[in-house]
Amino acid sequence: MWALTLYRSTIGKKVIMAVTGLMLVGFVIAHMAGNLQMFVGPAKMNGYAAFLQGLGELLWVARIGLIVATVLHVLMAWQLTQIKRQARPVGYEQRTPQVSTLASRSMRWGGVLLLVFIVFHILHFTTGTVFPAASQPDAQYPGFSHINVYGNVISAFRNPLVTGFYVVAMLFLMLHLFHGAWASVRTLGLSKPSRHPLHRRISTVIAIVVWLGFTAIPVAVLLGAIR
Repeated sequence: MWALTLYRSTIGKKVIMAVTGLMLVGFVIAHMAGNLQMFVGPAKMNGYAAFLQGLGELLWVARIGLIVATVLHVLMAWQLTQIKRQARPVGYEQRTPQVSTLASRSMRWGGVLLLVFIVFHILHFTTGTVFPAASQPDAQYPGFSHINVYGNVISAFRNPLVTGFYVVAMLFLMLHLFHGAWASVRTLGLSKPSRHPLHRRISTVIAIVVWLGFTAIPVAVLLGAIR
């Protein structure tokens, strides 16, 4: 079966990782755009959340697709790392980066942090299982609510520890997007050889915009710009 042959090959694993990576990039951009409605007001943000919940089965299809893409992406990353280690079981005595970037060197551990962040984020804002709200009780936003998403965000990001964790996670997301997006395009052969490839410049813009979009919300809440 060609699919199994593709999966077992190193090239196939890289292709799967690239495709799922680009799928996740698309989701991250859409998610950021939706979250920025926090700056419009509670009616707009809660209306957007209600619209998503109203999708019903379509929402669950999207969620399952994202879960499958994430699992495959992480699995391929782990398997490729193991293949690389088996190819060179003894490490270099001295390893000084020559042409690699901070983004490429942080992909492995940054990916682990992002995986932890994703689990926390789902438990935090989707299920409300773990909801460390503001350190001081707020009568307006007392706790997690499935219908008042705006209030959940305000209450959560008034907690400096939660805001700090999100800000750090978004820094690693920016690095991950910068390297992962253009590397995925290159892996799939969708770019032409160039000293200054366009897809790398586009990846830089995407990474910075996503970082600014996601970081602006918790910082604005903590500073009182969004109430």
